[in-house]
Amino acid sequence: MSDIVNIVEGAEAGRRTLLRRQRLDEYEATPALRASIKQLFGQDLTPNQVVARILADVQAHGDQAVRDYSRRLDGAELEALRVPVEQIERAWQATPPPLQQALQTSAQRIEAFYRKQHRNSWLDWDEQGGALGQIVRPLERVGIYAPNGRAPYPSSLLMAAIPARVAGVSEVVVATPPRDGKLNDTILAAAYVAGVREVYAIGGAQAIAALAYGTESVRRVDKILGPGNIFVVLAKQHVYGSVDIDQLPGPTETLLIADETANCRYIAADMLAQAEHDPMASALLLTTSRPLAFQVREEVARQLASLSRQETILASLNSRSGIVVVEDLDTALELANEYAPEHLCLLTANPWELVGRVKNAGGVFVGELSSEALGDYVIGPSHIMPTGQTARFSSPVNVWDFVKIISVFGVSPNVVRQISPAAITLAEEEGLTAHAQAVRIRLEELGKEEQ
Repeated sequence: MSDIVNIVEGAEAGRRTLLRRQRLDEYEATPALRASIKQLFGQDLTPNQVVARILADVQAHGDQAVRDYSRRLDGAELEALRVPVEQIERAWQATPPPLQQALQTSAQRIEAFYRKQHRNSWLDWDEQGGALGQIVRPLERVGIYAPNGRAPYPSSLLMAAIPARVAGVSEVVVATPPRDGKLNDTILAAAYVAGVREVYAIGGAQAIAALAYGTESVRRVDKILGPGNIFVVLAKQHVYGSVDIDQLPGPTETLLIADETANCRYIAADMLAQAEHDPMASALLLTTSRPLAFQVREEVARQLASLSRQETILASLNSRSGIVVVEDLDTALELANEYAPEHLCLLTANPWELVGRVKNAGGVFVGELSSEALGDYVIGPSHIMPTGQTARFSSPVNVWDFVKIISVFGVSPNVVRQISPAAITLAEEEGLTAHAQAVRIRLEELGKEEQ
């Protein structure tokens, strides 16, 4: 068991192996998944084809299609898609007090963090009474997907719903699938804490379709957020444009940078915590210390023996995780910025010295006490972060995800006189003579007023 974590020597070897990315369009269904699809649909369809069929059926048949797919895929016989408010309240009341307190602590810290995020409208007036600016308005209706697959994630619901509330979204709704025909009470309790009372007992691509297009029971939303399996991710990709989405979350990932001063127990614990999410999760260590690499591998095997999700952890460690020994911290940071991880953990002697050199990451966890596991629940910033190298251009869920900006154009006469010639020249260059005329006429009228 001590060799369950692969160790690679050198940056180039790391790039070719452990740090190589799998794109969404490279995803291939496992033989078991392909067999399940064939049994359910009577054809050997790809996941993308399955999603396209579900979306089309929900668009055409609404609630009927949602119920049909819920029965076939989730084993749920649904009379009503919406969960009664009384059921949400009962779930909260039945929640053990320590878990109630934990949910409230998480919610309070998330809200406190996002209350600090700037999100104001502004106008810049000129002396003649004109103004330019922006109106910041919250989205009206947002849908949050709360998965309930290998494990329920009530924390993910809090991490999306609370920033939405802080942003001023008036209608936050949740879709969460039944498992073995039943909803998860802790997810319902999290909805209660987040102030969400509109919850739908639907999951998978059919939930994304219902939120995006609307059905008889589900009014369409403006944006869909939240993680999910490959069918949820593909469905979000399909519906983008009909609604906005947060991102296309792939398997979760952590990249740790450590030097010879790092505690191997902490590193092993962090890698195991990441690996237990999913067989496709990535737990990676870049270290300047070859002895530490082997100590971590031994420690991973030692700690694994006491953990409950060993099969999932082993699948992740054997396929998408490992250790790369690099020459120095400069090389480690270069590789980390190329990889653009969801979570970047700095376990070095002087971690704050490295923070300013981070270019691409969903979140940076500074120092050995700032564990990613703690961030998943109670530090404050949302744990819904960009994966699959999308941290190169996207951000974790935040208040700005739940607002839109309306530009304000108010131009005074003097400014019209100053800028109109340039507008006329550009319009004529583009062949848009009506544009040029619309500007020119106003100049003429202003000229008449001056006479």
